[in-house]
Amino acid sequence: MKKQFLSLASAAVLVAFMSACGSSDKSGSMGDSTVVDTSMVMADTSTVAEEGVMVGGALMVPSKNIVENAMGSSEHTTLVAAVKAAGLAETLSGTGPFTVFAPTNAAFDKLPAGTVDNLLKPEMKNDLTKVLTYHVVSGSYKSTDLKDGMELTTVQGGKIKLAQKDGAWWVNGAKITTADVISSNGATYVIDSVLMPK
Repeated sequence: MKKQFLSLASAAVLVAFMSACGSSDKSGSMGDSTVVDTSMVMADTSTVAEEGVMVGGALMVPSKNIVENAMGSSEHTTLVAAVKAAGLAETLSGTGPFTVFAPTNAAFDKLPAGTVDNLLKPEMKNDLTKVLTYHVVSGSYKSTDLKDGMELTTVQGGKIKLAQKDGAWWVNGAKITTADVISSNGATYVIDSVLMPK
């Protein structure tokens, strides 16, 4: 009986010891998961420190798509509203790549009075789409890819012509005020006038 009791006591000690070992392994695992959590925090910190271009008071970063970046710019609220009204937000959020020549609010203000309000009407969606897609080119063109006199075919089907003069780039007479706004699905150029297709 004594032997049996000692055997049971030994077994209990052995089980307790193994459980304790198992617990320390688990805390080791938790230690590993804490390291993973820390690296995730570090990854988030590096995202915050992502380099980009300031446009309209917002940092345009390569991890966001063209539409996400444009939505942050206080200078492009008219363009964003027009893109949504034309149903192009989903397309311009797609993989692309695209090159977009993005008129500012001030560029839209240069149009004759009532033009923007008229284009934003539901019955004018086709005309609005033509105007907007005339600002978009398939492919991602950085400023280093541009050449004086270069012609690009827009998604709308018309051609736009690039020119370099007085140390600046122009597209169909609109001045490029900010170049190489790089997004995850292409490049954007901020322009000071709205491009109108023929």
